[in-house]
Parts: sequence; C-alpha cells; structure tokens
Amino acid sequence: MNRTITVKGTGKLSLTPDTVVVSLTVRSIDKEYDKSMEKAAKMIASLRSAAADAGFRHDDLKTTNFNVCTEYESIHDGNGNYRNVFKGYSCIHGLKLEFDFDTHTLSRVLAAVCRCIAEPELNVAFTVKDKDAVSRELLRNAAQSAREKAEILAEASGVCLGALTAVDYNWGELNIFSPTPYNISPACMAKCAAADMSFTPDDIDASDSVTFVWEIV
Repeated sequence: MNRTITVKGTGKLSLTPDTVVVSLTVRSIDKEYDKSMEKAAKMIASLRSAAADAGFRHDDLKTTNFNVCTEYESIHDGNGNYRNVFKGYSCIHGLKLEFDFDTHTLSRVLAAVCRCIAEPELNVAFTVKDKDAVSRELLRNAAQSAREKAEILAEASGVCLGALTAVDYNWGELNIFSPTPYNISPACMAKCAAADMSFTPDDIDASDSVTFVWEIV
C-alpha cells in the first residue's frame, strides 16, 4: 500500500471592487392570470425605460429570475378551522443592471428607478468584473500553498514527496462581493439618489480551497 500525504491548500486575495450590481425584483398578483402578466409587463417596461433614462440600453437590464405561481391565503372560519383561499396568480421577475463602479452613475440609476411606477425591491452590491481571472489566481495560490505545506510536512517527517496522485476540488460558486451593505428604504430612496453621495466600498476578501494528495517516499 502506497503511503500518501493529504494537504488542503487555500488561495486568498484582497480585491478592490470595480463593478456595481443593482438587483431589482418586481411582483404582481391578480386573480386573473392575464391581468397579473399585464401588470408585470408594465413594471418591466417601466424599469427598462428607467435604465434608458440613466444612460443604459434596454437590454442592459438582464433577467435573473422569472417565476409564475398561484398563491393562497389561510383563512380562519371562527370555528377553529382553516381553509385555503385563492389569492391570485403571482408573477415575480428579478433583474440586474451591472456597470463600472461610479457613485454618480449609481445615483442616476437610483433616481431613475425611484421615478418609475414599478416600485421594485432593490439591492445594491459591489463586485469585480473579471471573476474568471480571480478564480484562476485563487486556484494558483491554493496549489502553491498546498505544495509548500506538503514539502514542510514531508521534510519534518523525514520523507520526500512523490507523485501527485489526486486533486479534489469543489466546483462551487465563489462569493466575490464586498461586505459593504448599501441599503435604502423606499421612503428614503429619492433623497439618497438626489444626494449623490461619494463612498468607497470595503475590499473583497476572496478565498478558495483545493485538496491535493501526494505519495511519500
């Protein structure tokens, strides 16, 4: 049986956010399916118009989620019993607008969204544009880290590293977002948009891990 050593390497990077992601969610509900879809379509058209007012093309606003379902409400009948009552057809449409980090552009976007009829749920996050480059660099760092650890352990144990026999990597999605929250209540959004406040989001601490197995001789 071959003797082996198993080491996990972790790559770490500190990144300056260069991209803003504005996520928007609109919801419509009506007991008639066609009316629910019509309401949702008007909201989306309003958001696309707002994006155009802020200097973007209509197709810059990308759909991230589209869900249509039926909703029911549990009603108490006064006798200790509950029954489900049909509320209507619900349409939930999620969208996002990405652009280079710039507080003036963000203010224009928020001001335009504030003026539209859609009244979407809104979230603002800060990330980096080239996520693939970040992923590659993290993996390189993880491999180097694992190799260095394995060599130290082998030397301390009086053995030598042999052939690399296995690499185990979990292909999960990386969280490459700044921890800085940007929260605005609907009542305050118009004032915040008009203020055009300058700020700098915190750096992104990104990491990824890979497990390596070497023979030892």
